[in-house]
Amino acid sequence: MSTTAGSTVIDPVCGMTVDPATARGGSLEHAGTTYSFCSPGCREKFAADPAGWLSRPSKSMAAAAQSLVLNRRPIVATTVAPAVPPGDAGPAPSSAGTPYTCPMHPEVVRDGPGDCPICGMALEPVAPSAAVPEQHERRDMTRRFFAAALLSVPLFILAMSGMTGDMGPNRGWLELVLATPVCTWAAWPFYVRAVRSVTSGHLNMFTLIGLGVSVAFGYSVAAVVAPGMFPPSMRNSHGDVDLYFEAGAVIVTLILLGQVLELRAREHTGSAIRALVGLTPVTARRVRGDGIDEDVPLAHIVVGDLLRVRPGEKIPVDGVLIDGGSVVDESMISGEPVPVEKRAGDRVVGATINSTGSFVMQAEKVGRDTLLARIVALVAAAQRSRAPIQQLADRVASYFVPAVLVTAVLTYAAWTFWGPEPRAAHALVNAVAVLIIACPCALGLATPMSVMVATGRAATAGVLFRNAEALEALDRVDTVVIDKTGTLTVGKPRVVSLAAAPGFTEADVLAHAASLERSSEHPLAAAIADAARERQLPQLAVGPFESTTGKGVAGEVAGRQVAVGNGGLLHQLGIVADGLSAEAEVLRAAGQTAVFVALDGQLAGLLGIADPIKPGTAETIRALEAAGVRVVMATGDSRATAMATARGLGITEIHAEMLPDQKAGVVKALQTQGRVVAMAGDGINDAPALAQATVGIAMGTGTDVAMETAGVTLVRGDLAGILRARRISHATLANIRQNLFFAFVYNAAGVPIAAGVLYPAFGVLLSPVIAAAAMSFSSVSVIANALRLRRQVI
Repeated sequence: MSTTAGSTVIDPVCGMTVDPATARGGSLEHAGTTYSFCSPGCREKFAADPAGWLSRPSKSMAAAAQSLVLNRRPIVATTVAPAVPPGDAGPAPSSAGTPYTCPMHPEVVRDGPGDCPICGMALEPVAPSAAVPEQHERRDMTRRFFAAALLSVPLFILAMSGMTGDMGPNRGWLELVLATPVCTWAAWPFYVRAVRSVTSGHLNMFTLIGLGVSVAFGYSVAAVVAPGMFPPSMRNSHGDVDLYFEAGAVIVTLILLGQVLELRAREHTGSAIRALVGLTPVTARRVRGDGIDEDVPLAHIVVGDLLRVRPGEKIPVDGVLIDGGSVVDESMISGEPVPVEKRAGDRVVGATINSTGSFVMQAEKVGRDTLLARIVALVAAAQRSRAPIQQLADRVASYFVPAVLVTAVLTYAAWTFWGPEPRAAHALVNAVAVLIIACPCALGLATPMSVMVATGRAATAGVLFRNAEALEALDRVDTVVIDKTGTLTVGKPRVVSLAAAPGFTEADVLAHAASLERSSEHPLAAAIADAARERQLPQLAVGPFESTTGKGVAGEVAGRQVAVGNGGLLHQLGIVADGLSAEAEVLRAAGQTAVFVALDGQLAGLLGIADPIKPGTAETIRALEAAGVRVVMATGDSRATAMATARGLGITEIHAEMLPDQKAGVVKALQTQGRVVAMAGDGINDAPALAQATVGIAMGTGTDVAMETAGVTLVRGDLAGILRARRISHATLANIRQNLFFAFVYNAAGVPIAAGVLYPAFGVLLSPVIAAAAMSFSSVSVIANALRLRRQVI
């Protein structure tokens, strides 16, 4: 990004245009290119991961999902081997070339199905789809489970009956026949993952499972095939070598059951994504140049196409009404149950439902650029991201598995030298029990399961988390900096007060003013015209008119001379405004713009125009403050307007007339005080502050730049979404802590018991079968607890 003097460049983090010579955030060189930044916060974020920010697209759903919006570089490309042998449960040929990633380790990406080299879990497709993905691994695991269960039940019964006495040599061979398919074919995926965990240096739960089952099975095979090789110390009171076929087989069966339950639960976590994708209609009715309608696939629609939407149909893409009108149900996007009236010039969102009338619209955003597509991309990326709290689980797991292996070795040694006869048999059983009960599968599930469920639940309430980091950080926020226009207020001027002078009616004043202003392009003119249309006032014929810059307009309306503007225009026309001057001052003090209307040379009325506060904003501010959150307003508007809005909302800390970099400076100053700051805004001018904040919160009704910079997007654009986002954040973090407890408590309590610490005092030993059941129950507990978030009230 080379620059010349006086040239401007784009900040790669927030998208702001900056001059490298005066950039507040300075510059940074990466891969031979120099990048400039609007604020130090943007520079720090870029420095942390340049490749991530440079690869982040602005409007690409597929690319956003593929890059996972994680600001990470993939660590695995196409070198991951299949999870099972060819022909067992191979992927469909059509999946070739589709990016797949690990739900627990999103940095792992490959071009087809398989399993993660770090944790061994099955990879999932990156790109979201409305169809339920083909669960090759779930079907394979289910098939292996039923086969294992069918053989393990009679094996277990045979082994238990054999404990009562010697059943002869045939019992061992029969157990070998029953156990071999279970401990070889059914357990094969676990062995593959165990070997890969060792070769890759990422020891995981499958390391312990593979080692434990193979040791129990191998020992028992040797005892049946060559019993003479075992010394008397390894024989029981009947002189036989104890067999542990049933332990290995039941362990495999229970772990397969846990895998099936886990895979089914992961299917449920994707239901929110599939529901969102499924909202999009398959076809659209395009209006051809000759006026004839034709049904075409949605993929064939391009920007600028005219589309006809009939009653009861889904709106195909984002666009603007050209002709006609209707009432549209937008609840599937915004969550707002009340249908919204739409007229010519109003914008509509793809996948919402047209309730009554028929209309023609022009496509403005299609395919991956539509609001729904961007929502899907954000939710998919967030579900695959990792919360910082996951780092704790990762650190523990990195030490835990080696520690378990050492514990198992020490357990074997202790029982071999100091245990009761048969010492070697006891040593083997207890070492295997330690390996099995300590499997950290629940530890790996604790955080990702909660994040996946929570982000899907939040999306149904109109809250989109870009990643798990934003989800977790929002729980710690104690200060919220809020922009005014478009965030606290609607962002569009409206007539909020109307007064008529004696001898005139409000209808006459507004009808004449609106008819004249329809010829003007001034923002206040649009507000006056909208007010007349809402009151269904007639549009009067307009003759010649003249616009005076900075003052207003004057002209002929229905044969009468009409003037609409400020006091300067009235003074220029020689019209006395004393009759309503006091009311005008009251309006200005309230933050409204006073507009005078004169008819035939006489003062006829006064209009008060303002950007109204969004419904429910005052209640949200009070709720935030009641929760101990400090609320600060930072706006580029004038101090008088900002003060008027703040008074109505009870906000006491105000920063007005702020430039974009100054807003970011306010956030930075609060952070230097030790505050955890969230910034809520909707415009391009808010992007630097959104990037600087610990958590950026964008209004879904705002600009693309704001939404791309923020960590949280409120689809409805109402400030109450902050409360919803905080509630889901609190609930998710509490759920993760509960899951970590479930994951640790079984291991912490089970490993010492499995090692035999209770045997000297109570004679209690933990069977490997019971250990496997406890390990599986730990995973089921975590999954069930995470799924509770689907019912979270937000």
